[in-house]
Amino acid sequence: MISNQIKKTGILSKLLEHGIKIFLKKECRKIDNLKIDVIASSIQIIKGIIPKIYIKASDVNYKKLLFDEIELEANDVKILFNKHNKKLDFENNFKINLKISLSETSLKKILFSQNWKWIGDIISQEISNQVKLEDIKLENDKIFFETSNKRQIINKNDKFDIKAEEGKLYLENTACHKSIKIPIEDKVFIKNVNIHNNLIRLSAESSISF
Repeated sequence: MISNQIKKTGILSKLLEHGIKIFLKKECRKIDNLKIDVIASSIQIIKGIIPKIYIKASDVNYKKLLFDEIELEANDVKILFNKHNKKLDFENNFKINLKISLSETSLKKILFSQNWKWIGDIISQEISNQVKLEDIKLENDKIFFETSNKRQIINKNDKFDIKAEEGKLYLENTACHKSIKIPIEDKVFIKNVNIHNNLIRLSAESSISF
């Protein structure tokens, strides 16, 4: 858990939590077990500073990116508060820290979806020298890709490591030591990634714009 001590203070923090909840429900196709904590007094919110916002959820579908679990934390967030209509707006470009967990099922749904299939094609072509990604498995804390050349399955046991270097995400074929950078927006800085208990666990920092 990113934040171990969360205390709610002030009625405006509760209103802001409710507003964030409505926003996330609209933005996500699915989001369950949503927990939001705004750590700020009403005076701090009126002054335009929120010391901490913490969000945790599971089974998240955001633009067909599937996360089994996600945690977000933002610190010293600046906001604009309109006293007349009691409307709160976030200022642009604040940073969040996030942790996500991906299962084999979620990874398959992402890479076989129409939106993100092109990433699977890159993996097949650049690392395995094949045309199509057929299957994905997480076993013994490794990633296995099954690829094919047209209709003939060629590589059934391509084993990969996943790693973070200089803020970027890489897959490495452990047999030929060939690696590929996974395309991710420049504003996302990958801090750490590993596979544990057959879950991909990733921590990162990203800027947010409205």
